[in-house]
Amino acid sequence: MSEAADDPVAWDVAARVAARVGGRDPFASSYLYESLQPDFEELTDLAEGLVTAATGLHPQSGPARARVTDRAGWVDANIASFRRLLRPVLSRLGDKLAETSDTPLGRLVRPVGRTVTGAQLGSLLGWMSTRVLGQYDLLLMEDDRPEEQDLVYYVGPNILALEKRFAFPPREFRLWIALHEVTHRAQFTGVPWMREHFISLVEGSVAATDPDPKRFVDALWKATDLIRKGRNPLDDGLMALLATPEQAAVLDKVQGLMSLLEGHGDVTMDRAALDHIPNADRFSRVLRQRRAEVRGPVKLLQQVIGLDAKMRQYEAGERFIAAVEMAGGPALLARAWEAPERLPSYDEIKDPLLWIDRMRRTPVSGWAGAAVAGATAEAATAAATAATAAAAAAAAASAVGL
Repeated sequence: MSEAADDPVAWDVAARVAARVGGRDPFASSYLYESLQPDFEELTDLAEGLVTAATGLHPQSGPARARVTDRAGWVDANIASFRRLLRPVLSRLGDKLAETSDTPLGRLVRPVGRTVTGAQLGSLLGWMSTRVLGQYDLLLMEDDRPEEQDLVYYVGPNILALEKRFAFPPREFRLWIALHEVTHRAQFTGVPWMREHFISLVEGSVAATDPDPKRFVDALWKATDLIRKGRNPLDDGLMALLATPEQAAVLDKVQGLMSLLEGHGDVTMDRAALDHIPNADRFSRVLRQRRAEVRGPVKLLQQVIGLDAKMRQYEAGERFIAAVEMAGGPALLARAWEAPERLPSYDEIKDPLLWIDRMRRTPVSGWAGAAVAGATAEAATAAATAATAAAAAAAAASAVGL
């Protein structure tokens, strides 16, 4: 994708800075690296069958395709996604910058601003590239370059480093990672309306972004007020702090949806792994500890970009699923897949009885009935067995991401 001169972000700078920050792990040139691609092709296929049996969700875009990449490759894929996602707001920012481009100050500030923004984004992506293990990239699904879309990514050097450091059995650990990523793919391609709904929420949030610097002044006042009330102003991430009222309403929907998807991903992963990954509990425990060890500037970075909030979403989602399945089993939970208006709000995630009561007053309709019918009896039994334990289950999926 070519880079326009009036683009507010210097994407080439972002890529170069990310490469420097992320570095090159020695395992990228290890002889072990060659085993990853064939392993993940096989294990991704196995994981997809296990997830389909556990959920009844059948991906509509064909079999999952695995791609093992290094840190730089992961960064490149995410830069491409960001550029697509941020098109609306970047276009508006570009228009605003163009208004001042003919002034002496504009000619001085504009190129500096592009470079600084690119460097900041590159620093963030570079740091994340050292932590992420796997990712399903649902945003890269357009008409151009279909071979680069709908891929399940695995960051090979990071996976090998953890296997070596903690003596993880490679086949088990790789299947454990694959289960998480394939579950997310099943959610977004197995529920016919999910991907479009999710992207519409994200685009709505981005489109509501106010590029006026006054937003930052307002955010400072908001942060001060939260501090007075004894709350951390970064608890929900910088995006929530800077959100306009329109964005705040959309973000509430995004939080509700992501809590459901992440909690569902965790529970599905635990159930699908039950008979296949004896060390699943150990993987989860070690990676939870890995997250808990983050301190200092890195901890602040996680708060700024909302990763702490994301980790809480896993826990809230698991509690929600435990309560729903205890009240009505997998059939009641599957009602969330009927239509976008059946999704729980964030308030309902935090108080599942609100959603349970709403569903009891709402007739069954839409697509989800077929998904429930497609689930196996074994999956239903596993769901009932795991329901009581789901609230205490490890936040394994977040560890897969970080």
